[in-house]
Formats: sequence, structure tokens, C-alpha cells
Amino acid sequence: MSKTMFRKMTEQSRRWIPLALAVALGACTTTPAPPPSKVAQPVPVLPFEEAMLKAANDLFTKAQWSSDDPVSAGKHTLLIDPLVDGMTGYQSTATLSMQSRIEQLVRDQYPQFDVQPFLASNVDQSPIVLVGTFTPINREGKTEGTREAYRICLALTDLKSGTIVSKGVARAKIEGVDATPTRYFRDSPAWTKDPAIEGYIKTCQGTKPGDPINSVYVNRIKAAALISEAIEAYNEGKYQQALDRYTEVLRSPEGDQLRTYNGIYLANWQLGHRSAAAESFGKIVDYGLANQKLAMKFLFKPGSTGFLPNPRIAAPYPLWLNQIATHTAKRNTCLEIAGHTSPTGPQPFNERLSLRRAESIQQRLKSQNPQLSKRTIAIGKGSRENLVGTGADDLSDALDRRVDFQVIDCRAPGSSPTI
Repeated sequence: MSKTMFRKMTEQSRRWIPLALAVALGACTTTPAPPPSKVAQPVPVLPFEEAMLKAANDLFTKAQWSSDDPVSAGKHTLLIDPLVDGMTGYQSTATLSMQSRIEQLVRDQYPQFDVQPFLASNVDQSPIVLVGTFTPINREGKTEGTREAYRICLALTDLKSGTIVSKGVARAKIEGVDATPTRYFRDSPAWTKDPAIEGYIKTCQGTKPGDPINSVYVNRIKAAALISEAIEAYNEGKYQQALDRYTEVLRSPEGDQLRTYNGIYLANWQLGHRSAAAESFGKIVDYGLANQKLAMKFLFKPGSTGFLPNPRIAAPYPLWLNQIATHTAKRNTCLEIAGHTSPTGPQPFNERLSLRRAESIQQRLKSQNPQLSKRTIAIGKGSRENLVGTGADDLSDALDRRVDFQVIDCRAPGSSPTI
């Protein structure tokens, strides 16, 4: 081998050796693994009192005020718009207990807030308003299937700035919670989604600090304060006072709410004004038909299509059926009548029972107005669309055993409705 060839091989090896070494080292070196993705930790489910205090303390301790707020160093007037069930909008023994406990907590530990009654005159002062929902949920945190906990949501809203100031959330155990509706909501005959209640719920749920307050809620908050006074009067048995308040709120456009119409009917019924009660119930039906759907709390005997043999409960049912039939026929409306049951018992049985109950109501309406025989259909939904879903089978989940009246299209006047 010549010296020239030897020199060339030596130079090539000098280049190849580092390259081979780098490849070898790369093959032997372990590439750092990406950090493990964060696994969502399960939300703790606490006893009712503990969960409520956690949500409330988080709410008040995390509240932040604008640096140019002239009253940030002083006291904030605080009103509590009564807490509600996040699905039904109902107030209950549990929500009243929460409100009372929060008021006491504020007085004991948060002197920067001055708790005042939820009155229209106080709303005019653009105060801080607390809203809250208490919603039964399943294991995945959804409002469907078997409910295993309650989700507490609290929000502080600043009417002056129009924003949400703070949030507090927690989950509470089902055990030991009395979710029986207060008297007004227990007695209310009809339910449907109401924009005012939906605005309240949306203000609390699905929002974060800094977000604007739901505009529908803000626009109707004075009416809500008057309705709250009327509900309190009804719960206390002051029916004439309740009727006066409901009538007052109805004079404003913001008073066009199902809570108002239910209240006027209930107060008239309790006062023995049967003609006025029938007229006001007709307005409930019209409100529901105008909004395409109305749920009625007809309470049946367990496993039966017969009504509960309790005169206090079933006495107004003939009036209800007459007004539903009359106003449906007057509007030339076609209806799908859907029966519902609680989740208790086998689903196939519940499906059949809910259908039989819907057919029973359909027959009663036909007897009131024969032309409805061609304008109604009956279906059963079992427990697939429970609003409460706890399976308590008492007053707390009466809405799960409701009968829905859904407005549907008609093929032609006088013919069978289309599905």
C-alpha cells in the first residue's frame, strides 16, 4: 500500500469513527418519555353541611373587586335571590336551609357584606346578588341516569358592573338531604322551561368570574323580587297578600312568567274563588301551549292509571282537564301526550305504565271535547326523561311522574296529527 493511499484511508476513518460513535450512542440512549398526562381527580362528595360551607367560603374568600371601585374598602350590600334546583327551578327545604346557613355565615365571618332582604326596592340600589343552584347528578356529573350526589353552585353577581364576581362549587351526598319542594312549588300544577328561571340558572352554571350576568336574568330581577315576596306569602298561608303581589307583577311585561300564572291560580283556589281559579288556570294552559310544552303534575296511585284518592290533591283535576281541553281545541292545536314514571321498578313495566297513564289522560280530554280524538296521540317515556331522578317516589320527585303536553304539527285541520 502506498503512502498516499494510507493517508486517504486514515482521513476517511477519522470522519467515519465520530459518525459511527454518534449513531451507536444514539441507539443506546433512552429518549426521555413525555410527562404523563394529568388524570382528572374525582371531585370529593362531602356531607351536605360540609359541602355547602366549602362552596360558600370559596365564594366569599375569592371575591375580587375592581381597584377603582369606590366602595371596595367598605361594605357591599348583599341580596340572596332564593337558591333553586338546577333542573326544575324549584325551591326546597334543602335550598332554604342553605340560604339560612349562608346568611348566618356572612354575618359571622364576612363583615364586608351587609345582608339585606331580596326586595325590589333593594334591587334598585344595584347591589351584589348571590344566586345558587342545587342539582342532583350522576357519577359522571351529568343530570341523567341514577343521581348519586348534589352539585352545589354559588355565584356572586355585581349588578353595578353587570359581571360575575366570584364562584363557589362543591358536591354533596344524597343521604340526609330533604329536597321536598316548598309549599308553593309543591302545589304548583304546571311546569315548563321558563326564560326567567333559565336565565337565573345560566347565571350560575357554566360561567366564570368576569363573565357577564345573563341578560334575561338581569332584565327580570325586579319581577323576580316581587315574585319571591308572593311565594313567601303563599308559603305562610297569606293567600290574599300573595294574590296582590302576583297581580302587581303581572302588570309589567317582565311578569309574564309561569311562576306568576301558577301563583295567581293557587291563591284564587285557596281563597275559594273557583271561577277566577278556572280563568287563571286557562292562562297557565295558554302559556304552555304558546311555549310548545306544558307538564302537569297529575298524581296517580302506584302502578295504576287512577288518581290518588286524596281530595286535597285530586279535587282540582277536573278543572285542569276541562281547561286543557277547552284551550287546546280553541287554538286548533294538536298534542302529543307523554306519560312519565320515576326510575323505581323495571324499565319495561315503567314504559307500559307511562303509556297507560298518557292514554288515560287522553281519554279524559276526549270526553271533555270529542274533537280532540283526532288531535291527540299518547306515548309512554318511562323514566328516560327524569328531571329529578332520585327515585324517592315522594313529593321531592313528583315531576318525574308528570304528564307532558307537547304541541306537534297537524297534517290538516281535523285530521290526525303527524309525529
